[in-house]
Amino acid sequence: MSSQTVKYTIEQEEEMVQQEFDALLNDYLNSSHRKKVEIITKAFNFAKNAHKGIRRRSGEPYIMHPLAVARIVSSEIGMGSTSICAALLHDVVEDTDYTVEDIENLFGTKIALIVEGLTKISGGVFAEQVSAQAENFRKLILTMSEDIRVILIKIADRLHNMRTLSSMPPAKQYQIAGETQYIYAPLAHRLGLFRIKNELENLSFKYDHPETYAKIEKRLAEDEVARNHFYEKFTAPISEKLEKQGWTFRYKARIKTVYSVWKKMNTHNIPFEDVYDILALRIVFTPREGMTEKDQCWMLYSTITEIYKPHPQRIRDWVSNPKANGYEALHLTVMAPGGRWVEIQIRSERMNDIAEKGLAAHWKYKTGDNDESELDKWMKTIKELLENPEPNAIDFIDTFKLNLFASEIFVFTPKGDIKTIPQGSTALDFAFAIHSDIGEHCIGAKVNNKLVPLSHTLQSGDQVEIITSKKQVPQPEWIDYVTTARAKAKLRAIFRREEKAEIAAGQKKIEAALAAINLPPENSNYVKILNHYKISTRNALYIQAARGNLNLEDISKVIFKPKSQNVFAKLIKIPFTSDKQKEETIELVPATRVNRGKTFKLSEENVGKTYKFAECCKPIPGDDVLGYVDENEIVIVHKRQCSVAAKLKSSFGKNIISVKWTFHKGLVFKEVLEIRGIDKKGVLMEILRVISEQHGVNISKIDVETKAGIFVGIFHISVRDKQEIESLRKNINKIKEVNSTQRIQIQG
Repeated sequence: MSSQTVKYTIEQEEEMVQQEFDALLNDYLNSSHRKKVEIITKAFNFAKNAHKGIRRRSGEPYIMHPLAVARIVSSEIGMGSTSICAALLHDVVEDTDYTVEDIENLFGTKIALIVEGLTKISGGVFAEQVSAQAENFRKLILTMSEDIRVILIKIADRLHNMRTLSSMPPAKQYQIAGETQYIYAPLAHRLGLFRIKNELENLSFKYDHPETYAKIEKRLAEDEVARNHFYEKFTAPISEKLEKQGWTFRYKARIKTVYSVWKKMNTHNIPFEDVYDILALRIVFTPREGMTEKDQCWMLYSTITEIYKPHPQRIRDWVSNPKANGYEALHLTVMAPGGRWVEIQIRSERMNDIAEKGLAAHWKYKTGDNDESELDKWMKTIKELLENPEPNAIDFIDTFKLNLFASEIFVFTPKGDIKTIPQGSTALDFAFAIHSDIGEHCIGAKVNNKLVPLSHTLQSGDQVEIITSKKQVPQPEWIDYVTTARAKAKLRAIFRREEKAEIAAGQKKIEAALAAINLPPENSNYVKILNHYKISTRNALYIQAARGNLNLEDISKVIFKPKSQNVFAKLIKIPFTSDKQKEETIELVPATRVNRGKTFKLSEENVGKTYKFAECCKPIPGDDVLGYVDENEIVIVHKRQCSVAAKLKSSFGKNIISVKWTFHKGLVFKEVLEIRGIDKKGVLMEILRVISEQHGVNISKIDVETKAGIFVGIFHISVRDKQEIESLRKNINKIKEVNSTQRIQIQG
């Protein structure tokens, strides 16, 4: 991925900029929006002049970026002139001398407010300090709840940055890709921008795992001719029947992205050849008058299932109950000739518009003020989260992400009303979803008329009745019973209030104990108390004191016990500090600062000195890795797909660096292989022969379990690099009885 810049002549630049603006106007004029060309042209000329002489890292004029963002906003999200103008102006206040007041005077209040919202969350979501990260992230969510157009333009901005990320250095690529995967892709998904969400995930994967991406991309390209041939053969009988019935329809082939294929291969531990749903078929129809779209979807379903047999467990009815992000469609999976399962998605033109353009299209089809969708309800929960935000940045982001990722299930109240809640919700989550007061006083629930505990996980279709008591108060263990962002935020807010009262009471007790022996509540005294009780923070000390968990008499009798003047003991302390010990103490000074801009080389001799391997993911030479520089300037090496690394990329991006393996054979690494297959006599001996004889790999431990003719073996082995373990896996898989060989990680 080159970071070279391209040079243009002034004439070439002018022509390039004008062509891009003409393309933007063309997109806009082909939309259904009112044609306010004049204000868009005014915004373009203003932005072009404001950014004059400024270039992007790629070498092109800076105005090309706002133009590209405006085009995404117009053609890919389907928004109107206000949003297009705000997209053109989104970097003006941040990067030039113009102010929000200047924008308001020239373009009006609406556009100025959106530009101001975008300026507040300019650059990354996260800054260097944790407190600033939390604040910046809250700003993003707050601006989203005030005017959703801010976040839609921000997503368009991020999409264009991802499309042009190759001009950035590797460490910056990891940081931006990590933040995109962690925050922006889920946001796009929740706002119904499925195509954009897929592209953001795919591009993030491309920069995190370039080699794997290239391999899968090549396989998809090689498979294209056969895929197209199958597609034509498969759709021919469907077309014939639908045309006979007089339907107006069109097909859209959906090809899985490289990231989706990789995710499927990884999740199910299968090779590329076994990913059967690379191709899905969309049938987009023009609805007939006099019938509901829902009825017409089922009519098409009936026609298709007369030709191909459906999979009974793979029908997804998002028409009767749309997803929380507004998505509507009827999905079915049918058996095609040759024993291949194919997913078909049936959508009306309206449903397809909402699926592709998300929230902007959802608004377009609203029929009135009372037409509140699940998406509108979700926006309300976002505003609630902001009322009691987490003080810790990571906790706040994680709590919010619970709301982004959740799939939905449908449950019924005792009266038969349907409620949409996130998949994995418990009875206690449901109680908080109804009302905070019901959640706080919940003592149990009846699910399908059977009494269940608060931690019971609900299933789609359950009928739920919540049982409450005024005497009930939230218990600390409840935080483990809930999975939704709303419930977690409410409980943490309650516990924080209680904790504040405990901290105040505990502080009084500690200070009183110090005052009793005439000692002030100063830092040096607190250090001794904390060390004695083996507690790390003052607040934790106060809480334990308030709860009566500490023997506070220790303060006067043990910690600050009057010491006898043993002069001999004092004298003998000094001579026993040897020169060697002094040298070791001197070595504990912080290491030299790591250059964040350069690629850090992972050499054999510096393992454990300037860098170490993360315990959470235990990378080995050949793995796709990145470095995180800790507070001691030690580089912690993580696998790029590691969940801890994902948080670090998005939260401490300035400390992420590019790293490179420079050794392969000097050290050995402990790895674990999980081998599954048919339990047949001699199969274990055959596996051992491949590992020990064919590859000369040491085995330190073997655990094998057999059940109903299937075996699962866990083999602890020592290898030098990823290439060795992949070669070993490949040869083990050649054994006839072996079904899969997977590299796994065992904690601890």
